[in-house]
Order: sequence, then C-alpha cells, then structure tokens
Amino acid sequence: MALAVEDAVAAQEHLLVQAGTGTGKSLAYLVPAVADAVDTGTPAIIATATLALQAQIVDRDMPRVANALAPLLGRRPNYVLVKGRRNYVCLHKLAGGFPDDDGALFSAASLAPASAPDDDARGEAGPSRLGAEVLRLREWAEGTESGDRDELVPGVSERAWRQVSVAARECLGTKCPMREECFVERSREAAKDADVVVTNHSFMAIDAFEGRAMLPEHHLLVIDEAHELVDRVTATVTDELSPGMVTTAARKAAKYTGTDDLVGAGEVFAQALQPLPEGRLTSLTDSLADALSMLRTDARNVQSGMKAESKGVDDADGARSVAKAAVDELVDVVDRLLEERALDVAWVSQNPQRGPVLRVAPMSVAMDLREKLFTERTVVLTSATIELGGTFDAVASTLGLRGEGAPDWQGLDVGSPFDYPKQGIAYVAANLPAPGRDGPSPQMFDELEALVRAAGGRTLGLFSSMRAAQAATEEMRARIGGEMTILCQGEDQITTLVREFASDAKTCLFGTLTLWQGVDVPGPACQLVVIDRIPFPRPDDPLASARTQEIGRRGGNGFMAVSATHAALRLAQGAGRLIRRSDDRGVVAFLDSRMITARYAGFLQWSIPPFWPTTNKAVVLEALRRLDESAAPVVPVAPPPSRGVVAGENEHPPPSAKASPVTEKVSDAVTTGAPAVQEERTAVTGGHAWTREDDEELKDGRDLGLSAEELAEHLEIPLESVEARLTLLRL
Repeated sequence: MALAVEDAVAAQEHLLVQAGTGTGKSLAYLVPAVADAVDTGTPAIIATATLALQAQIVDRDMPRVANALAPLLGRRPNYVLVKGRRNYVCLHKLAGGFPDDDGALFSAASLAPASAPDDDARGEAGPSRLGAEVLRLREWAEGTESGDRDELVPGVSERAWRQVSVAARECLGTKCPMREECFVERSREAAKDADVVVTNHSFMAIDAFEGRAMLPEHHLLVIDEAHELVDRVTATVTDELSPGMVTTAARKAAKYTGTDDLVGAGEVFAQALQPLPEGRLTSLTDSLADALSMLRTDARNVQSGMKAESKGVDDADGARSVAKAAVDELVDVVDRLLEERALDVAWVSQNPQRGPVLRVAPMSVAMDLREKLFTERTVVLTSATIELGGTFDAVASTLGLRGEGAPDWQGLDVGSPFDYPKQGIAYVAANLPAPGRDGPSPQMFDELEALVRAAGGRTLGLFSSMRAAQAATEEMRARIGGEMTILCQGEDQITTLVREFASDAKTCLFGTLTLWQGVDVPGPACQLVVIDRIPFPRPDDPLASARTQEIGRRGGNGFMAVSATHAALRLAQGAGRLIRRSDDRGVVAFLDSRMITARYAGFLQWSIPPFWPTTNKAVVLEALRRLDESAAPVVPVAPPPSRGVVAGENEHPPPSAKASPVTEKVSDAVTTGAPAVQEERTAVTGGHAWTREDDEELKDGRDLGLSAEELAEHLEIPLESVEARLTLLRL
C-alpha cells in the first residue's frame, strides 16, 4: 500500500485502497505523505471521519512515524491537528467579548464556592454542575497550549462548552482583539509549516466546497475512513430551519434594529410547519412557501437595519457578530429552500426539545466532489470497506469517479494479514426473535448478560441507536454493575471513554455510530464485540428513501443498493473492531437472527471478516470463559501528552512493548471440530485475487529470469493481471 500511494503521488493519479481493519493502513500512507511533504515543501493533508482516528494518528501513529524517520531526514517531521472552530476554546469569549448564552448564570455569585462568605441559597448548596464545569474550563484555558477540547479530561457538557467557544459564523475574524493569541489561528498558521496536517472530513469539505482556504495549499490529500466521506460531506452541506432559530435570531438582533416583523414571520412559519407530518416533502406546500417568502423578506430587512446601525461602532462587538451570524443563516437557508433545487431533498423531522424542524440536503454529492475535491491535487481514499462485490465501482460512483468526464484513478485491495478463522468466532444468536421497533427485548438483555459475564467484561457493545445503547447500559448496570464497569457513549469524551475501556479488563463500553469505526483497542481489553441488530438506515430516513426511489425508477434494486449496502459497510467496520493485531482472539456476537435467516443474509455475511461461524451459544460462552482465564493482564493506557499547537512538540519516543502471551487460536479454547478455512485473498490487482503464494511465485520466477508471458502461462492468470501485479511489486 505504501508503494501504491507513492506511485499515485508520482503519477498524480487518484487511488482507492481497501485494507483490512487493524492492518496499519495509517502507517502505509503516513510514510509516503511525509516523503511528499519533504519533496514538495507543502503539507500533506490527512482527513478522517472520526475524532477517535484523529486522536490515534496524532497521539500514536504519527509519533512513531516521526521517531522512525527523524534519523533519515535529519529532523523530526512535524504535524498539526486542525479542527473546526467549535472544537477550540475562544479566548475573547472567556474575556467577556461575547454575550453569555445563559444570561447571568455565570455571575460571580453563581460560581462562588460553597465556603464563600455571605452565601445565598445557591452558594450554600455549592456551585451548580454547569457553573462548576465553566469554572474548570476557565482554569484549564489558562494552562492549555492547544485549546483543543479533546485535551480536557474528564470532559464537560455541551452546554458548558458553548460558554467558551464560538461557531465559525460568529467569529470576529481579523477584527478580533485577541487574534494573535487565538488557538484556531495559531493552529492554522502552524499548519502552513507542517509536514502533515490532520483534520476531519467535514472541515476538509468546507475548505474545498466553500473556498474559505482554511487548509494550507497542498498537493496530496489522504482520506481515511473513506466509506464515510459521502455521508459526512452530505451532513456538512445539510441545512435546517426551525421556529426556534427565528426566535433566537430575532432576540439577538433586537439590540441593534427592529425585529417585530421577523418575530411575526417566525410565528407564521411555525403555523405552516406545525400540521406537516414527519417525512419527505416532495414540494413545498402553498402555506409553507408563503411563510418562507415572508420570512426571507423580514430577515433581509433586519440585515439591512443592522448594517445601517453598525456604521461608526466598535467592530469587535461579539454580540453583534453573533446576531449577524444568526440572521445571515436564516436568509441563506430560506433562500435554498425556496430555490427547490433538483437534487435537494427537503423533509420535516420532530425534535423532542425543538419541535418540528425543516431540513434540506442534496440527494447526491458526486458531482460536487468531482469538481471541487478531485482537481488540482492527488487524492488517496482508503478504508476497510470500499470494495463491494469485488469491485470499487459502487463507491466510486458515489464519489463522482465514474461516468463521462471522471478523472483517472486506480483501485487496490491489499487484503489483511490476519488469520480470521483461527483468531475469531462469528456468533449469531439464532434463538432470539428478530428485533422490533420497541427497542431491545428482555431476551436480548439476557443474551447480552450471558456473553458479558462469560467474557469477564472486555466487551465493546455496538448499538444501532443511542436509545438502545443507553437502555443496555442501564440494564447491565442493574444486573452486573457491582462486578463490572459499564461505560456509555455520551458520558464523557470518546477518547477518554476508549482509554478507560482499554485500561481495565472488567470494563465494557457501549455506544453507537462513533464506536463502530476508528476505535482501536488491541489486546485482551477487547475480546467480545456485540452488535445488537443489522444497522439498516431508518425506514423513514428521507435521504435513504429518496435515493432508493431514484434507483428503483432507473430499474435498479433500491433496497440492496442503499439499505443493504449501508448495513454491509457498517457491519464490516463494527466486526473489524475485534482483531487489531495477529495475537488478538475473540468473538463477534450478532444479536439479530436475520444475519442467517434473511434473503440478504449472504450479502451481509460476505461483508464481514471470514471468522469461524457458529450459532452454538454453549460453544461461544465456553470459548469466552477460556479466553478470559488465559488472557494476559491489561496494561493501562496513559493519557496522551499535551499536544501544543504543533502536535508532538511534547512527545517522546514510547518504550517498546512486549507482545502478550495469548491462546494459540480462539478455537483452541474449546474442542469444536471447527473446519480449517483457507485464508482469503491478500490483494486484488488487475481483476485477480492474489495470494501470498502467487506473489512468491512471481518473485521466484523473476529471479529465474521468466518473462511476464511465461509467468502468466505458469500461473494460469491473464497476462494483463500479471503485468499489473509485477508493476505494483516493483518486479
């Protein structure tokens, strides 16, 4: 893979690489990325979908690469983590330059400690949880070098973080009196001189789509977790509008101009939205279109009023910037909704706190990606799951890489070094009823408890919804909370939760989408991965249903192309959390009997690693008990060092770690008579699935002076496939 990335950069040709989970794909692209940065003098950009993978690259992978390459380069490569503005503390807001979202909530009295003299009733009871969080944030902000929220351990609630951060629209930019000290500006300035810049899909998409130049000029862009790119870009360009947004914008702008008409327009909009059912809007109703037109007119009048009032006033007024951003957003979203673009999908959703919300998103971002991402740079896309059915075509189509005018690209499957049938068991709980819409069943909880007890903890629970993850957390805490620790996503920062899980065998971690990918916990801390149900998109998901209908209209199978493919990608990622290195052993348990009974079961089974399959619960429980008994002690994971603005400034080479002794293979834990399954392909090149034995024969043949034609005849493989493989292997 490293050689293929190097070749792609040299040829200025895009590359799609499938590499099995846990195979070290980040190292395979980081080394040539650093080489390119050194050669060109411009940074290489690495974009990931998840914060977990960002943290892994910055705190673990890139330090190892930097330490290894330093003697060769004569200097240590430097790298920077760049995120959206909301991820950093705003020093100007801390200094009182922006309005407090909660009014007088954080006055000196409300934040005073319980022991302060003349305590009021609030003080006598101690500071509120929210107030205490903000006090801790302020203390942390005085000492942090990066201002990055991920460094705050333990984390704080979203409401508290809002008190010390601003959105991009609210930022004063060049008018900010604290621009020189700004963590965001310092990180972006440092990125210009870095060898590697690590960011996320959304930030990268905003940079490419909106032309804000938030990332430095670059020639190489590596997109990891590429199977998520379309969804993340779609989310980035999705807009929403609610009556509450109108009320908030009017309240913030009222200090600077009249907003009575805008308030009235918001009420008309709320009345037009209220009777609409949840789901897709194939067109705007007359009443909704009229309400939006009125809203646009009145919001534009507020814009004009604020502009006229602002002449000769302080440019560094944070409250004005926040108000302007809120009104500008209203105008932009209403304009888009009224435009009713051909590829846009609009729908109504119900939010428990906010009421009805009107949303709009593109059905496809393929052409936008082609025009704005795959030009003027080499793009390498990699994932464990971007090749479906032996071809990259399905994913390439969603990326704009197929059809007339598509740029040139190459596809490569480098396979996996793991012996999945010997290292893992795939267990389907065939006795459980198919999951319903009412949430987890009592039988499912019984099954989960039995598995977790047998594993002695060591469980990563992957759930299809946050509600299911929270329900399972509550139930398991009630049943086995005295024996094990059950962590749940949302209770702290993901990086903190994963570190706690990886540090204690008796700890389990339950969660949803974020944990399905980008989480790397090798060794005995994770020997059981539980998947509660097949992760189909919701039946009422407006984008998924619109895409399904469009494919059906063109004569295709919408369910298989959209829902089944979505589930297959998720399952492959989730199951891939188990085996992260060659000495890992364990079980992936599917608590959904449809994995073996449904007509599409074979397609889903093909998407996951080829573990040894079984439906025998007794065999699985015994295997987990044996693995628990023979597991080496879990080594606690130390928190990462403070990153600074330039990541790795405080990094020291980590001490070498010894591999832990483990059971020879998972099937040794029980006597099952499991069939010996030959390892799957190692790579697909030129349309042929190459094995290690094939590669060895190619090398031996070249050493003997055989030509490509002679090798093709000997191996009974098409000549063009042999030539492609010889080129890739530098033979």
